[in-house]
Amino acid sequence: MSRQARRLAAAALAPVVLALAACTTPPAAQDQPSASAAGTATELTVGLTYTPDIQFAPFYVAAEKGYYEDAGLDVTLRHHGANEGLFTAVAGGQEDVVVAGGDEMLQARSQDVPLLDVATLYQEYPVALIVPADSPIETAADLKGHKVGIPGPFGETYFGLVALLHGAGLTEEDVAVEHIGFTQQAALTAGHVDAVMGFVNNDAVRFAQAGQEVRSIPVTEGDVPLVGIGLGVLDATAQERPEDVSAVVEATLRGVRDVVADPREAVELSAEYVPDLGRQDRQQEALATLEATIPLYGEGDAIGAQSAGTWEAMVTLMQDNGLLDAPVDPAEAWTDEFLPAPSN
Repeated sequence: MSRQARRLAAAALAPVVLALAACTTPPAAQDQPSASAAGTATELTVGLTYTPDIQFAPFYVAAEKGYYEDAGLDVTLRHHGANEGLFTAVAGGQEDVVVAGGDEMLQARSQDVPLLDVATLYQEYPVALIVPADSPIETAADLKGHKVGIPGPFGETYFGLVALLHGAGLTEEDVAVEHIGFTQQAALTAGHVDAVMGFVNNDAVRFAQAGQEVRSIPVTEGDVPLVGIGLGVLDATAQERPEDVSAVVEATLRGVRDVVADPREAVELSAEYVPDLGRQDRQQEALATLEATIPLYGEGDAIGAQSAGTWEAMVTLMQDNGLLDAPVDPAEAWTDEFLPAPSN
């Protein structure tokens, strides 16, 4: 057992009451700490949200290979509780870094949670419209009059739907939006809806593994500006602990690059954190998820990169569609100052 895995016994954190429209409450999860034993290392908690999953492989890999230790950090990888909001812990001070969509962080910022996106892990937006293989829906414009299933009016699946409709010149009034919880596979298979919004590296993979023939229509079909999964910190953390923020970003990006280079090794290392990942069938499922995730990271120096133009366009899109509670200056919502210097 690894040195990090031996420390998987974090104290439970008391819930902090904070209502956020962007927050979700998916199924039960658990804390999973992973830190160095160095006496002088700086303690830092990274919120990975909800249940342990192979999608967090870069963090597990960085922990197992000692990258956080190398950076002088004593890192705890914390998975949120079942009834905890996405940003409750970071806003309440129980987490120093949170993993979330850039659009989710932007919405939180409009609700007086001053989150700053310091690295974009998914250069490609991870959400797509998923339809049966024989569906007459070929593009977003074909959605008019059809039923579309989403977990609820929150998060990236919802933002992705709004963006997809916006790009096609449609609104939610033009389709029948059904809130189906996290049951995309069952809802589409049973014909309760004509399409679902899901993640290309999760839901689409699950359909394929179940032998269900589907097609994915990417949110980026219409060059819609949305910023994918990234690392967020409070403004105060960025201002008061810049060296720590730079360190956790660089160590995590090392983990991303290792996942890209050797996804099989990443699955093996993640078995210390993800339940049942020691089973061969689960390993194959996890490998399929990583293979679908790797294209989202980008390549070379693009890994972790920020795009000023995308952030500006996203603010406009979300404001125009009523997704922000107050105006947000896009320049205050993100930064690239904590990214490692380009390799060239």
